[in-house]
Amino acid sequence: MPFPLSMTVTMSRYLLTRKLRGQEKFPLVLMLEPLHACNLTCTGCGRIREYEETIRETISVEQCLKAVDECGAPIVSICGGEPMIYKPLDELVSELLARKKFIYLCTNGMFIQKRLHEFRPSPRFFFNVHIDGLEETHDLCVERKGVFRAAVEGIKAAKAAGFLVCTNTTIYMETEMGEIEAMLDYLQTLGCDGHMLSPGYSYSAVQVKEIFMDRRVIREKFQDIDRLFRKFKLNSSPVYLEFLKGTRELTCTAWGNPTYNTRGWKGPCYLMTDAHHESFTQLIQNTPWEKYGYGKDPRCENCMVHCGYEPSAALGVNGRLGDTFKMMRWALG
Repeated sequence: MPFPLSMTVTMSRYLLTRKLRGQEKFPLVLMLEPLHACNLTCTGCGRIREYEETIRETISVEQCLKAVDECGAPIVSICGGEPMIYKPLDELVSELLARKKFIYLCTNGMFIQKRLHEFRPSPRFFFNVHIDGLEETHDLCVERKGVFRAAVEGIKAAKAAGFLVCTNTTIYMETEMGEIEAMLDYLQTLGCDGHMLSPGYSYSAVQVKEIFMDRRVIREKFQDIDRLFRKFKLNSSPVYLEFLKGTRELTCTAWGNPTYNTRGWKGPCYLMTDAHHESFTQLIQNTPWEKYGYGKDPRCENCMVHCGYEPSAALGVNGRLGDTFKMMRWALG
């Protein structure tokens, strides 16, 4: 089972309720960025570059909670930047748990050991540690030696203390999928509770284009994904993985994973910025969603990123006969 049963039940109830109400656009996961500062300068990261002028700015816990309440998504992904350097992080996590939210704390893992005592294990709380390969490869991607080992020690400490821990990996042009399998084999020995794999594609905030992939290369990389899906606890849904390997198409539903940061509600999506909106309602109502997506905006041509297309799988967009059973079987393990 890739997720706790309580999470599967909550998400199923949430989806059913919204559909019965006739809501066309509603969020599944809020990407909450309380800051963009980070202790690393990862090659593929756009945040430290796009928000260079406001890199020292943060938003208060009160602002974060207002966005969470306004949005209403059952899952909150706390990201950034490196959220573990956000001072009131423990307060934010506590308040989110009190609101019955499921939390993915996205981190490079370097500060887990230092701040672990500030949190308590919960079936609603995951440490989501970014790992892009085995030691040499990962340290190259994050541009600093020793980061892989620090992340591994953080995972070990969190698991020993009873926390749920999953990992997030970006697949780049030069990524060797054999190494990814070896990495997942190793992470399984640490007791990790799940893994997400997502393709890296070029976008305006990052100009190191040679490391990113177009759709053809992405689909070549993910041709063997079914075998990895059977072998490991992949958090990516089977429908999304079919999209990655090219056996089906999906329509982007970026509104399913809205982003809130120091500038407001980021539109249209996590990777592209055409505007920042003051409210979630404005993001939904004022964004010309029909102008974005594959075949519409050239910036979207190679995008297959999970935060744009995984909601499509969950919402049944471009659905096929048997998808519901396939998704239920995956969610229930």
